Formats: sequence, C-alpha cells, structure tokens
Amino acid sequence: MRVLVVEDEARLADALRRGLQEEGFAVDLAATGPHGLELARHGGYDAMILDVMLPGLSGYRVVRQLRAEENWLPVLILSAKDGEYDQADGLDCGADDYLTKPFSYVVLLARLRALLRRGAPQRPAVLTVGVLSLDPARRKVTRADTEIALTAREYALLEYLMRHAGEVVSKIELLDHVWDASVDTAPNAVEVYVGYLRRKIGRERLETVRGAGYRLRA
Repeated sequence: MRVLVVEDEARLADALRRGLQEEGFAVDLAATGPHGLELARHGGYDAMILDVMLPGLSGYRVVRQLRAEENWLPVLILSAKDGEYDQADGLDCGADDYLTKPFSYVVLLARLRALLRRGAPQRPAVLTVGVLSLDPARRKVTRADTEIALTAREYALLEYLMRHAGEVVSKIELLDHVWDASVDTAPNAVEVYVGYLRRKIGRERLETVRGAGYRLRA
C-alpha cells in the first residue's frame, strides 16, 4: 500500500514515514501544499495523510481541488485545530477523516487502515432536478449552468429538498433534518428560508402544499 504524507514539520513527517514503513507501507513525503497536490494527482496512492497548515496551499484547499477534479483519494487530515467547527470544515471540504494533534500513533494507524479498507468509492453523484444542479462533493449549486451563491442553511435546505424531489416534505421533517435538533427553532424559520431559497432558484420550482409542507418540482 502506498501512502502520501503531506506535512511541513520535518520531525513529525519523518516519524510518520518511519512508523508507516515499519508497518509495511510505501511512503512518500511532501512538505508544501502545491507539492502534495501534484503528487496526489499523479502518484497512484492508496491514501493521503494531510496536514492543514501548509506552505503555499492549505490542506483544506488541497482536498477541495482534488475533489473538484473528481479525485477520490482517501484523505486523513491532521490538524492542531480541535474545535468541532474546525473538524466539520475539514470533513465538509471533502476529507474522509480528521485527527487532531497531538495524536496517538496507534489511533492514526487504525484510522488509516479503516480508510484503506473502505477504499475510494465513487462519491455521491451530482443531484439534478430540472435546471438545478447540486454537487455534494464541491458544495456547488447551479441553475441553468449559472452558479448560485447560497448560505450554509439554504444549501442544506435545498440539498434535502432535491434528495426528495417530487415529494411533499413537512416543516417538522425539515426542522429535524436541516436545523440543529438540540436548538429550539421556531417553525416559521422554515418559511423564512423557503422564501430566501425561492428568490434564488425560482419561485415556481418550490411549491407550498397547504397543510402539508413543501415540494420541489421534479
């Protein structure tokens, strides 16, 4: 198995290489974001261990670029940032797993093996409903080939509706799946964001079914 380690801290990179080689992995190192991206594109690796704070190009941007090119190389991100939003950002940008520094080498090895067992399956296909297109890997939405700028909440709402296109989706269902279940959110929040979304995707595409909910026209 070939693993690419992209880490600019030389001592850590060398320790990872030696440890992984002892486990039977073939390991290549890169110390900058651009070099790591180039190797990931053409190196034929089975997985990549990727630091976030890199010279030239951040780890997040490396992953986003790979996913934009439909390169599904399994990526384990390493980061000193341990906040839940930092981890969410890492996963949302297309990484497969996230491990905070300092980390247990035993845990890293277990996570890496789990990624290798899963391999690199094709990611979710682009969702298409009429002239609307939503790419989950790139978090990109277009209407008739024109990109639409959406907030995170609008994006989540549209993605859920597109995955249930043609179906009537209730306000309660939207609150459960699009909003944070631990926060007491008023039902009229759904109405507000449906209004925002209609202005961006076209009012005729998202209809209100009186007494039942909303339906994205298929």
